[in-house]
Amino acid sequence: MVTKEDISLFAHLMRRTGFGATRDEIETMAEDGYEATVEKLLDYESQEPVDDYTLYRYHPITEVPGGAAAPGQANWLYWMVNTKRPLQEKVALFWHHVFATGNSKVDNCNHLLDQIQMFRDEGMGNYRTLLVKLASDPAMIFWLDNNENHKHAPNENWGRELLELFTLGQGNYTEKDVFECSRAFTGWTIGAKMPRFPYGRHPWIFEYREEDHDNTDKTFLGHVGNFNGEDIIDIILQQPACSKFIARHLYNFFVEDEEQVPAWNIDPPRNPAAVELLAKTLVENNYEIKPVLRVLFKSDFFKEALYKKVRNPVEVVVGTLRMTGDLSGPDPRLEAMAREPGYMGQDILDPPSVEGWHTGHEWINSGSLVKRVNFVADRVSNTDLPGVKRIVERVSGANGPVMSPADFVDQCLDQMGPLPVTDKTRQELLIQAESEGDVNWDSNPDDSARRTGEMLALIGSTREYQFG
Repeated sequence: MVTKEDISLFAHLMRRTGFGATRDEIETMAEDGYEATVEKLLDYESQEPVDDYTLYRYHPITEVPGGAAAPGQANWLYWMVNTKRPLQEKVALFWHHVFATGNSKVDNCNHLLDQIQMFRDEGMGNYRTLLVKLASDPAMIFWLDNNENHKHAPNENWGRELLELFTLGQGNYTEKDVFECSRAFTGWTIGAKMPRFPYGRHPWIFEYREEDHDNTDKTFLGHVGNFNGEDIIDIILQQPACSKFIARHLYNFFVEDEEQVPAWNIDPPRNPAAVELLAKTLVENNYEIKPVLRVLFKSDFFKEALYKKVRNPVEVVVGTLRMTGDLSGPDPRLEAMAREPGYMGQDILDPPSVEGWHTGHEWINSGSLVKRVNFVADRVSNTDLPGVKRIVERVSGANGPVMSPADFVDQCLDQMGPLPVTDKTRQELLIQAESEGDVNWDSNPDDSARRTGEMLALIGSTREYQFG
């Protein structure tokens, strides 16, 4: 027997491991059981991949978008909305938060999409492999100026961010370590491009130039030797701070909003025991990510973290589209829709800096909140959309042909979450429902459907709905 608590837990799981799920999907998962559902999410390769051929057939500019961010954003939005491998896309979004790389500087969205594909392929694999591939990724090399990092003129940008934002965090290295790290990555660069005309953009390729690599000894984090980039990564992984730093990133993204990353050397984690468990699991599994995710999703601290995160704009947009059935498959609105997260403060493929986005409550301000509310309300109130039609069906069949305003509100809240709200919020929703009396599905089904869409829109505008 599937209980309301089961539904709430599985809805939570799918919000965090993907972009939400319909009630029909959640009920099927609940029948399968929690452990089996987590394993299915982790075993994403057994699920059918996204049909990108159809995307490129109808939206050819999304395959090779060139310098414009919007076609590349449309490409990724298509994947997130249509994927049957939600955790694969959510993990790619996680690494995009950690290894934030922006088209505002790269000016070649092809390479940003290549980076996202790398996150899909390697994101649940080995963290060391991911770091090595990141260090040789053309978009990252250009973004952090490692193509300007030469034997006789080191550039510290990549070395600094590798230590500060990607692996250890502030306070766990010295300025000398930054310089020595940068020297070890000299020679890791990108080949010169052919002229763009007449055939269009040519891709960068990674090049290792031995003649430009500093082959003298370096002193890094207490180790001395003629280190290359991979040696540096191996030394980083030996530091206790590394596993804890990545564990805190995982906790912040999948469990509960933390302080912003620059404050982590000052403010302790909200749940030190949870971060310690994830870090220990990471080390014990030789920095394989999938075992850590398994422990995380099956933990009590994850199951108990309902509605402790402010949804990021991508989650708002993609979750709403998937729930309502809007924009599934090719659609003329795809490129315009891909701009919507940017209006809410999260331009995917174009973060504001290498630090990425400030998350949690900082997603919400007077401008972005209006965009969030209107985006959700416009779709959940559209009773022509297939997902909304199904919600209306479920509400109409819940309590007989005539439904009191109180039951009507409760059923709509249940379908939108189940979403717990404060007494004050529920009272405001109830006042609206009572203004039109009982809901009679037999005598006036069209008007009842309209009222359901309006109530869903009101729920989507509540403070509680901004959390996921």
